[in-house]
Amino acid sequence: MRTKKLKFIIGIGIIVGVVAWQAVSGFQQSKTYYVTVNELTHAGKSRDRIRVGGIVAEGTIQRRGGQVSFRLAQDENAIPVVYVGTDTLPDTFVDGAQAVVEGNYVHGGELRAEKIQAKCASKYEASPQNPKGGPKPSKQASLGAGQ
Repeated sequence: MRTKKLKFIIGIGIIVGVVAWQAVSGFQQSKTYYVTVNELTHAGKSRDRIRVGGIVAEGTIQRRGGQVSFRLAQDENAIPVVYVGTDTLPDTFVDGAQAVVEGNYVHGGELRAEKIQAKCASKYEASPQNPKGGPKPSKQASLGAGQ
């Protein structure tokens, strides 16, 4: 009877240990640090799983086969980025767009990106105000008022 209880306790201990190890290793693999281009260039060391934000430098987007390469810039600093992911790039990914790329920063100073998120410029403006401080009436409302 005592050996059955001991085997059961050892079995439960092994299961709890494996689950805990899986949880810790999964957390370690999924954690990603966010840095700017300036922070990354000043650090200068290779890093795994990093997210970098900056602006796509003008005239640097090059498409070759299944890869897209460009430079991500901030102030006077820029880093080369090679996109090796499988997702379709967003329509807003153009020269001068703000972008956040996620991948591995390798020893040669290149970022091998697996994900790209391009932020769209705000195209929305506040509606024009009429002199009385309220919103300007729409054309349709103006046309309907004269009938």
